[in-house]
Amino acid sequence: MSAFSPAARRGALAGLIAFHILIIIASNYLVQLPMTLFGWQTTWGAFSFPFIFLATDLTVRLLGKGPARLVIARVMLPVLAVSYVVSVLFQEGAFRGVGALAEFNTFVARISLASFLAYALGQILDIQVFDRLRKLAQWWIAPVVSTIAGNLLDTFAFFSIAFWRSDNPFMAEHWVEIATVDYGVKLAVSLILFVPLYGVLLNAILKRLTARPALA
Repeated sequence: MSAFSPAARRGALAGLIAFHILIIIASNYLVQLPMTLFGWQTTWGAFSFPFIFLATDLTVRLLGKGPARLVIARVMLPVLAVSYVVSVLFQEGAFRGVGALAEFNTFVARISLASFLAYALGQILDIQVFDRLRKLAQWWIAPVVSTIAGNLLDTFAFFSIAFWRSDNPFMAEHWVEIATVDYGVKLAVSLILFVPLYGVLLNAILKRLTARPALA
């Protein structure tokens, strides 16, 4: 949007890059913590990762497809490295000590690589779908459809790459069930909470930065 000053755009992009990195690191930690939801196996990561799609959709709506892709490009490599370090230090939710970094952890490296690839695939699809639909009169269609598609690709890409024939017997046996429930939880959280929140945040940002009260 031309109404954004160059300084505002730079600040927004820097904030979005930091936010993406924070959420992905947290999700890589939380995905190692299984939980049971209504009798189904899932992980705590299902509740944190939808924040990424909220941020990406806002980026595309406010700044365009190009800046959204720029965020992804700048996030991927730092996330791969930092996610590995954090996941080694806190493998399976327990602090392992700095000494754990002295030995290469193939289990965690696989999770970090899976996160890297799933993030890239899911976000690129989300951006493409959202950009195609964002000019529709109904503002909610773009975030709903892009969230459904992006989360689907991201979730099953991540779990298949990370846990198919994994060294972790539990995850190797249950990853399809966990991925399915994880996707269902992400979708429910996104559609019930984050799509309405998207609308609220979009209007708030436009009022603050462009003095335009209506949804773009």
